Amino acid sequence: MKHAPLIACLPILLLAACGRTEPVADMPSQEELAAAANAAAANALESQQADDSADSRNYVNLDRGFSVTLPEGWVMDKGASNDDGIVYEDPGAGADVRVFWQKNEGDETLQQTVEALNSSAEGVDGDFVGDNEYRGTANDGEGNNVAVRLLRQPGGAIVTATFVYPEMLSEQYQGIAEKLLDSLRVFAPRGASDETQMPATAANAAQPS
Repeated sequence: MKHAPLIACLPILLLAACGRTEPVADMPSQEELAAAANAAAANALESQQADDSADSRNYVNLDRGFSVTLPEGWVMDKGASNDDGIVYEDPGAGADVRVFWQKNEGDETLQQTVEALNSSAEGVDGDFVGDNEYRGTANDGEGNNVAVRLLRQPGGAIVTATFVYPEMLSEQYQGIAEKLLDSLRVFAPRGASDETQMPATAANAAQPS
């Protein structure tokens, strides 16, 4: 048969292949393999947690039509947050940020809303940016500075962001407050009619990020 020489060579080929097997002593031990697997799992978990942390800083409320980027390391006050907005705190530092949507029942202008805000705080100083945005600072009378930004949505609702921090820590928090307020954006809430969507970018464009 023509295949006989090949068949006869098979045992020799198999023995040669077995002869090239690496010595068992060079193989990693079970303990080393387990340690490597644990290290890889820990690295994957650390990367996932880092990604989750970055994602959690970007708060988007589709139903109310606004978004904001929170400072790194701050934590949510779940008891004070709800469907209309959020409260985040800097642990142990006495600073917090509150961003909430409020329905404008009486269809008030932004100017009327700001007048009401002025009556509840001391030393309010700010400026209107067009008809749909206000930015200012105030003092709550308890040793805290307040940085505030109000944006009026096309449908009339108002999103208010307030950043409160101890007056004695102004140097530390002022830049953080400005960056956070700059990140506030409003857009048409989910399910809004086409008529309310067109002007949504006007207030967002008033302040560069």
